[in-house]
Amino acid sequence: QVQLVESGGGLVQPGGSLRLSCAASGSSMINRMGWFRQAPGKQRELVAHFTSSGSTFYADSVKGRFTIFRDNAKSTVYLQMSSLKPEDTAVYLCWGYYGNQNYWGEGTQVTVSS
Repeated sequence: QVQLVESGGGLVQPGGSLRLSCAASGSSMINRMGWFRQAPGKQRELVAHFTSSGSTFYADSVKGRFTIFRDNAKSTVYLQMSSLKPEDTAVYLCWGYYGNQNYWGEGTQVTVSS
C-alpha cells in the first residue's frame, strides 16, 4: 500500500520561503508525483508535478517562484516555495500515480500572512 506523508508546512510572512517534503513508502519509485493545493472554498488545483518522462510542470500562478525536485534515494519529493503570497495560503497535498491509481497524502497547511 502506497503511503505519502507530507511535512514542512507552517506560517510564513509574505515574501518568505518554505520547503515542503513528501516521503513515499510502500512501492518502488513513483515517477509521477507532485503537489496540489486546496484553499478554503476553492477547488483543488495542481501546483507542480513530475511527468512520467521526468520533466516538470508548474501552474502559471507559481512559475518562477516554486521549484519541485526529488531525491530518489529517499523516495522523497520536495516543493521549494519562494516569494510567497497570501494567495498561496492553502492545504498542500502530495500526489502520486502508481499502478493505475492516484494516491494522496493527508496534506500540510501553509499560511502566508503578516
